[in-house]
Amino acid sequence: MTSLAPDTGSASREADRPTPGADAPASPSPEEAAAAVEEIARRAKVASRSLATANRATKDAALGAIADALVTHAERIVAANAVDMERGRAKGMSAGLLDRLVLTPDKIGQIADAAREVAGLPDPVGEVVRGQTLPNGLRLRQLRVPMGVVGMIYEARPNVTVDAAVLALKSGNAAVLRGGSAAAASNRVIVEVLRAALEDSGLPADLVQTIDAHGRPGARALMRARGLVDVLIPRGGADLIRTVVAESTVPVIETGVGNVHVYVDATADVEMAVNITMNAKTQRVGVCNAAETLLVHADAAPAFLPAALAALADAGVVLHGDPRAMEYAPEGATAVPATDDDWATEYLALELGVKVVDSLDEAIDHIRTWSSGHTEAIVTRDLAASERFVAEVDSAAVMVNASTRFTDGGELGLGAEIGISTQKLHARGPMGLTELTTTKWVVQGDGHVKP
Repeated sequence: MTSLAPDTGSASREADRPTPGADAPASPSPEEAAAAVEEIARRAKVASRSLATANRATKDAALGAIADALVTHAERIVAANAVDMERGRAKGMSAGLLDRLVLTPDKIGQIADAAREVAGLPDPVGEVVRGQTLPNGLRLRQLRVPMGVVGMIYEARPNVTVDAAVLALKSGNAAVLRGGSAAAASNRVIVEVLRAALEDSGLPADLVQTIDAHGRPGARALMRARGLVDVLIPRGGADLIRTVVAESTVPVIETGVGNVHVYVDATADVEMAVNITMNAKTQRVGVCNAAETLLVHADAAPAFLPAALAALADAGVVLHGDPRAMEYAPEGATAVPATDDDWATEYLALELGVKVVDSLDEAIDHIRTWSSGHTEAIVTRDLAASERFVAEVDSAAVMVNASTRFTDGGELGLGAEIGISTQKLHARGPMGLTELTTTKWVVQGDGHVKP
């Protein structure tokens, strides 16, 4: 059996792979973990039924209570997070991953605001997707309904604990969470706060549960809880996602790593292209929608690359360039020759692959070869080039003259998101409320029988 991936968000740096600290609980046996996770999933299934008839006001009030509780207990959450941060530093976690892990009072306030934003979004449950009356008089409606129990396995992202819980609640689902050892202390306190807020709102605390105490055997048990868990969503490094997809008997919605590209076309406005490149790479490096490769048309290179590479070098970005790109590297820049490994890498750090291409076709071919299918951007003033790029690049999100950093549920008006799906079944791109529902058919007749 393939082991679960390390509990961080990067598969590309061995130093980014911390092990549980001394305060982590001993790993239970597979049999103990399986029994415990089965009981948790059963309680989640029962709790989810309470939302089947809950109206929007009830769910929104609970989300408001969760937001208030997070702010009220911010000091307690930050103290727990400090334990995780200290352990992460001791284990050599990268700056980008520490940025994902850290919680401050301001960040907790932002997480609480995101919960309130979800409360303000339309409730997808009960929406009529389509309907008609057949010639024989049968009345048909296809309605959005909750999945039931949503399981999630993720790494080093305590904010995801809240995002998953509030999105599950609003869409009528219970959540069973496995947050990983890197954020164990933070997640433990956050889940306690969420459960108390649910009870105070008159809803079952078991709508949000964690299996962190059951370690890796618990994660494996969650992957095999088919019939109790309705869908499983992995979010983290490539190894984690591959393992969950390969080993789970529960249906999986695959979220992908972000090997993200920015292509600067021949006609691109230089100032715009530099600004978009800098934002996509440096605004926040430890996230899946940060750029990892810069492709530049040969005709744009003389005007664009000197300015762009100088700005990137000033920001501390290590440049992994092909021979033509390296010609434009400024004096004093940290620049190394690029290899195929660089084109395949999600750095999650101040590192960037840079390649000069001779045509739009070459840029698209490069993206088809190396992209993880997350997000790609083109900077151009050529309408035909942008239309070809949109049509021929097969990723979950394509940006035209905009930073890749906008591939985010909140930025796209969806509220908090549970991840970015790079698969093509059911959900693709930012996964908000609608993506956590399925449908059922309601057929109303008047004594109809099939002839």
